[in-house]
Amino acid sequence: MIVCLTSFVEDKSGNLWVGSYGGGLAVYRADGNIEVRDSDPSTKSTYSLSQNYPNPFNPSTNITYGIAERQHVSLKIYDILGRESALLVNEEKPAGQYTVKFDATNLPNGVYFYRLQAGKNVQTKKMILLK
Repeated sequence: MIVCLTSFVEDKSGNLWVGSYGGGLAVYRADGNIEVRDSDPSTKSTYSLSQNYPNPFNPSTNITYGIAERQHVSLKIYDILGRESALLVNEEKPAGQYTVKFDATNLPNGVYFYRLQAGKNVQTKKMILLK
């Protein structure tokens, strides 16, 4: 079985929270214990936008998203002032998980936002470019 991880977060207590596609969650506790949770299939998200990896990045990063059904998908990058900096995806896609590489070689350092629109679903996340 192959598991694709979507995020890693360390909390103030030193616990490492690890998320995977489909809603699975593992908590690697600072005391050495591990807790694994599988989400109920009836509550699994059918639409997702993951945090880019790596973040901060230089000069490229990967953005992963999922869609539940065939639909038009738009993935755009915006600078801190809301100006469009890049168009990564603008086409109809079948249901599935996708990873897009974003190369920011020609952009200045700073905070950027990436916005996914798939059908009526819209989500935005923040990323940091550090050169």
